[in-house]
Amino acid sequence: VSPAPASDVAPEALAEVTVVLNCGVGAHAGKREALEAAWPALSGVRWVHSASAGLEHLLFPGLVGHAGVQLTNAKGVYSHSLAEYALFCMKYFALDFPRVQRAKAAGKWDPFTVQELRGRTLGVVGYGDIGRACAALAKAQGMRVLALRRSPEKCRGDPLLDEALGPSGLLELAARSDYLLCATPHTPETDRLVSAEVIGAMPAHGVFVNVGRGRCVDEAALVTALRGQRIKGAALDVFETEPLPEGHVLFGLDNVLLTPHCADRTQNFQEESLDFFVENMRRYIAGEPLQNVVDKAAGY
Repeated sequence: VSPAPASDVAPEALAEVTVVLNCGVGAHAGKREALEAAWPALSGVRWVHSASAGLEHLLFPGLVGHAGVQLTNAKGVYSHSLAEYALFCMKYFALDFPRVQRAKAAGKWDPFTVQELRGRTLGVVGYGDIGRACAALAKAQGMRVLALRRSPEKCRGDPLLDEALGPSGLLELAARSDYLLCATPHTPETDRLVSAEVIGAMPAHGVFVNVGRGRCVDEAALVTALRGQRIKGAALDVFETEPLPEGHVLFGLDNVLLTPHCADRTQNFQEESLDFFVENMRRYIAGEPLQNVVDKAAGY
């Protein structure tokens, strides 16, 4: 493992490197440009690990096409915190918290009828580790859980799911969901997967929650739906452009719960991510199969 940025290491030293640890998350994650520039000199690399779960900031043709290099990520490290966030977001809108805040600011005692999550339907787009963690908490609240899967048959017998739909069922999923959750990584196939048509299929009382990637959503179409109160609201931790530009319309919408891509930035996430890498390193040294080996071509 090189303890320094690849750009600061002499080419002859890079040739001796067998493992690359790509550190950081979000805007601080290691960028593909640095690794790609050093790639020709990294002739001995056999394993690259990403300390974040998302890989769109890291993948480049040389890495993707190298059959002799395994790529792993930190899938699982961030799932619990994001699931808690998703559950909070759903309860936030079930309790109509914007109304609560307005009444408090006005000094008004304003009782009203609140909703339960029990009996409501959560639709999950991206039923991977994060999506399944969200489903577990939703199921514990008595919610009905639907999921979009490339291969729905793989979900047969899953105790967390009431139903799995194939890729062609996205519009149906949106229409049947009280809460539509996006937990998918960003790849060419998922770019603006939650399109204007999908948003348009959501019921008027529907809430959209995104803990995946901002570019998986047609953000302009979402803003239009929110401004026109076509849907009840949205909870967003990720955005098409990050940081979200100052003065962006989303900052001013009462029906938007907005956090700056930090829902999984817990007090101990870095330690947990490093612990996972250390365990994988033990496996690597012992010649055991690595955990979280990703499909480089698919991007997850």
